[in-house]
Amino acid sequence: MLPRRTLLALGAAWPGAALAQGADSAARWPDRPVRIVVPYPAGSTPDIVARTVAQHLSVAFGQPFVADNRAGAGGNLGTDAVAKATDGLTIGVSINGPLSTAPALYPNLPYNPVRDLAPVSLLVRAGQVLVVHPSLPVRTVAEFIAYAKANPNALTYGSVGPGSGGHLAMEDLKARGGFQAEHVPYRGFPQATLDLVAGRINAMILTAAGILPQVRERQVNALAVTAEARLPQLAEVPTLEESGFSGAASYAWVGMIAPAGTPQARVEALAREAHVALTTGQAKQTMATLGFEVVTSSPADFTTFIASETMRWGGLIERLGIRAE
Repeated sequence: MLPRRTLLALGAAWPGAALAQGADSAARWPDRPVRIVVPYPAGSTPDIVARTVAQHLSVAFGQPFVADNRAGAGGNLGTDAVAKATDGLTIGVSINGPLSTAPALYPNLPYNPVRDLAPVSLLVRAGQVLVVHPSLPVRTVAEFIAYAKANPNALTYGSVGPGSGGHLAMEDLKARGGFQAEHVPYRGFPQATLDLVAGRINAMILTAAGILPQVRERQVNALAVTAEARLPQLAEVPTLEESGFSGAASYAWVGMIAPAGTPQARVEALAREAHVALTTGQAKQTMATLGFEVVTSSPADFTTFIASETMRWGGLIERLGIRAE
């Protein structure tokens, strides 16, 4: 994972001359509408990010950039469509799973993220929150772990499926803390959240935006956030590092991709304009409202970031023998 200060520095590193070069590239490409494949449903966070960026790209490049939702297979269906596109007019927006953990989770993945995709830019990221049902007599991560050790095999936690961000973050914490908790997979956040609030499961790790209303209504208790710094929406909740777990920070993130072989000048121009799209006007505030931090990057740094995420989480998946259902 790239340090926070590095990610922030990347967002401030676009010189005006480079933007002018991007405008020159835009004059040559595209000459027709561009498709932005979103491997998740309309209204999902990746979809909102993609459509926000698309509005600016349409103006910057002089052709419509149109979101095309291709949901299915945990995001792999749409990401595969980007990998196999040969028209020169297809790019995509995807998240952690299809770009970094899918190769370890799916033995027969139809694309290779390293070979078949060109990373364009990291776009946004969001810290997650460890929450528990109020009936659990714990108020800190240390107490949570102590309770788990004193009550072996008593704790359950939910996620949206094997290999999801919340699942891996909890498994990482289990390994660091040396405790046990049974994983209960769900098909989506709504049912998992309902079961947590009802006390049918004990805990979850999920993005702040997904659980903030329940925290504020005291339907669940927040013990820690997985980000490197405390979240503005939950300023009173400590980080995992503050709770004694150095190096445990993790994020849900969204990035832009293109098919492998896309001309480098085009990739660079897309990255520059994606940065402008998310750091000007209302876009940055829109992302903040969704609980996401804008962290645009260069293609090279996004490539490095994906490699580090793949090594970290792919290694955990292999050690635990996790496979997608």
